[in-house]
Amino acid sequence: MRTDARGGDESCLADNPNPPGALRAGDPAAFEALVRRHGGRLLAVARRILADEADAADAVQDAFLQAFRNLDRFEGNAQVGTWLHRIAVNAALMKLRSRKRRREDSVEALPPRFDEVGHREDSGGVWPDSTEASLDRVDLRRQVRAAIAQLPDAYRTVLLLRDIEEYDTAETAAALGVTEGVVKTRLHRARQALKSLLDPMMARP
Repeated sequence: MRTDARGGDESCLADNPNPPGALRAGDPAAFEALVRRHGGRLLAVARRILADEADAADAVQDAFLQAFRNLDRFEGNAQVGTWLHRIAVNAALMKLRSRKRRREDSVEALPPRFDEVGHREDSGGVWPDSTEASLDRVDLRRQVRAAIAQLPDAYRTVLLLRDIEEYDTAETAAALGVTEGVVKTRLHRARQALKSLLDPMMARP
């Protein structure tokens, strides 16, 4: 069987649910192949959570160090990439907790406001059915990412974990150290805030 000159372990990482033997044995070359294969995707995950390039890079470095130290604990119940993904999310959340907290009340200006009898004070932008078709898809993704990055940390992380990373409510609550009720409230408000941020762009002719 022909083996890639860069190392057979790299070629099987995508399909083998268990870390190859060289990884388990602590082979630096095999681990370097793992970093090359998954590093970019993990950086994107950390960047979404932290909204800061330097912090995201630090979190990914921490994630790989943690993974390297704990290869012997990997049980093989998931793909290596899925295992690394979870470690990277947790590392990004740890980084988020360690840095200076942002003001969390800034989200108040973003969701819809209601009058004394419960009527919405502003109707919000009306998104035409052809919005996605009228916008360049790359630009649309960029605008959405930028809007998500404007959300306060506590709301952005809930939105990302639930809607992007597809954690369920219980998993999100456990990852953030809050109750499930808090997760549901923050998610609802984060979605409202995100829509308010995107309204001006989506409603344009």
